[in-house]
Amino acid sequence: MADKLLLGESLVRSAHRHWLLLVKELLFPAAVLVLVLVVDATVAGLARDVKVVLTLGVLALAGLWAIVVWWQWASASFTITDQRVLLTAGVISRSSKVIALDRVQDVTTRQTILGRAFNYGTVEIDAAGAGGAEILDHVPSPSDFRDEVFVQAERRRGASGSAAPLAQPT
Repeated sequence: MADKLLLGESLVRSAHRHWLLLVKELLFPAAVLVLVLVVDATVAGLARDVKVVLTLGVLALAGLWAIVVWWQWASASFTITDQRVLLTAGVISRSSKVIALDRVQDVTTRQTILGRAFNYGTVEIDAAGAGGAEILDHVPSPSDFRDEVFVQAERRRGASGSAAPLAQPT
C-alpha cells in the first residue's frame, strides 16, 4: 500500500473486506467436496479408478475455486490516509476510487444482526460532487472506520477538533 501513497501522505488505516465474506464464498465448494467424498465412500457400483479420478477432479476444482476467491478477497481493500479514502478492487483488471477527505459530507453505517455479532457492516460515504455516495460492504469494524474518516476529514479541513468551552454560570 505504501507505493500508492502520494508524496507527504500518511497511511491511517487499511483493511480488506471482513473474513466472513471469504468463508461464505468457500461454503459451496466445501459442500460439493464433502458430497463427493460421501458418494465416494458409500457408492459401491463405481470402479475404484473412477472414484479416484472423480475425487481428485473435484478436489482440484475446489482448490482452484479457493485460490480465486482468496485472490479476489485479498485484492479488494479500503484505505484511509490523512488526505483521502482509497477503494481498490480487481484481480486481472484493477479499479480504484478515490474520495478526497475534504469533500466528505456524511458517513453512514449499517449492520445486520449477523454483522453486529461478527463486527462487520456497510459504510456509505457521501461526498460532494456528481459521484454521489460510495457504498462499501463487509467493512470490518464499520463504526471505527466511519469515525476515522470523520476525524481525518476534520483534520484535513483544518478544524481543531475541540469544542469551545461552555460558559460557566455566575
